[in-house]
Amino acid sequence: MQPVCTASELEEDQARGVEIDGKSVVLVKKDGQVHAYLNWCPHLGIELNFMPDQFLDSDNAFLMCANHGALFEIDSGHCLSGPCSGGALMKIDVAVEGDQILLGNIPTP
Repeated sequence: MQPVCTASELEEDQARGVEIDGKSVVLVKKDGQVHAYLNWCPHLGIELNFMPDQFLDSDNAFLMCANHGALFEIDSGHCLSGPCSGGALMKIDVAVEGDQILLGNIPTP
């Protein structure tokens, strides 16, 4: 696993984009848990965000694709609505050790 940022850099109900080995990754903290996904929409194969670190809907309840409004569960990456309904984001293993957020292997779409 490789360190990507400190846990203190990711606040509750916040999402953040990071680049690792040339791949874009979304980190999000919800209910004290850190989740990570490849920043790649399963519908069009494009990044979820238009603006830096803008990955959540207005209620901070779901990850959202800015291109067509698809909503994804934060804890599973499962798409609940939109053109990729029933699909899912590519999940990345996460560990928090001390103040470091560590990620496992980054998938290739």
